[in-house]
Formats: sequence, C-alpha cells, structure tokens
Amino acid sequence: MLARVAADLVVLVHFGFILFVVLGGFAVLRWPRLAWLHLPAAAWGAWIELVGGICPLTPLENLLRRAAGEQGYDGGFIEQYLLPVIYPAGYTPEVGMVLGSIVLGINGAVYAVVWRRRRRRGP
Repeated sequence: MLARVAADLVVLVHFGFILFVVLGGFAVLRWPRLAWLHLPAAAWGAWIELVGGICPLTPLENLLRRAAGEQGYDGGFIEQYLLPVIYPAGYTPEVGMVLGSIVLGINGAVYAVVWRRRRRRGP
C-alpha cells in the first residue's frame, strides 16, 4: 500500500515538474529570481525530449509499482500518461523532437520578454 501511494506521489511530482518546465517561465515574469530554478529545469526537460532520454523519476515510479505488486511499464512518463491523451497513435522520436522544441519555443519567448523588461529597468 505504501509503495503504491509513493508511486502515485512520484507521478504527481513528475507531472508538476513537467508543468514547471513548460509553463514556469510565466511564473518568472512575476518572480524573476525563480529563473535560477526554472532555467535548469527547462533545459533538462527539453534535453530529455530532444535526445529521447528517460527522466529518473520514471524508473523510480516503476520500482515503486513493482514493490507494490503492480506491473511497471516500458518507456517514459510522457508515453505512459500524457501521450495517450495528446497523441493516441503513439510516441516516436519525432514527437519527442516536437515536444522538446515546444518547450524551447515557449520558454524562449517568455525569457525574451523577461530580458526586455530587465534591460528597460536598467542595472
């Protein structure tokens, strides 16, 4: 029971991290110092997608699921939870490239606004 709850908690943390990677730049518009946390997170998220890597939270969740007597899954978090909703046909390396590019595009645009605001205010 405890392992299952822990696995579900890992899923929630993973989902929250993904939201932070994709949308955290908008929080930086309000709290600029948050950029010190967001930039590395966004870089990690984009890199994992662009190279087709697996986030370390995925094997942790699988380990906990197996410890709870459940079956783990192949692939990553996005393939397991998000892609069935967004892309029912399946996840391919090309889809990963698109997702990574979306992360870079959204955050690039937001940080361009942050940079412009900072330049206007001066040192």
